[in-house]
Amino acid sequence: MINSPYQKYQQAQAQTASKPKLLIMLYDGVIRFVRAGIEGISQNNYEKANNNLCKAQAIINELISALDYEYPIANDLLRVYEYMQHRLIESNVHKQVTQAEEVLEYLLDLREAWVEASKSQGLSAVSDGT
Repeated sequence: MINSPYQKYQQAQAQTASKPKLLIMLYDGVIRFVRAGIEGISQNNYEKANNNLCKAQAIINELISALDYEYPIANDLLRVYEYMQHRLIESNVHKQVTQAEEVLEYLLDLREAWVEASKSQGLSAVSDGT
């Protein structure tokens, strides 16, 4: 059940967003959770680290499920996403930030690539909101 006005706003944003904007929103979310997971590990707050890294993994699963295999790049993205999943699991299990920081860099690069791709296609995604 959604109680707060902000949660209602977020739900409306997701329900009415274009596909490019939705993709960027997923990237924004996974980036936010990876950063929070890194922060949790750095603070020795392993519950925070685990919760956020698991949320990041869930979003990467959504990115995987959204792949359109009619395009050759989908198979490459699948391998990248699977690798990121593996690195996040390693980071979470060993409570080391190195792997999560690596994933964060990939996510930031991919997000920027999708923003640029949507701009070049004349689609409205979002501004640089990371």
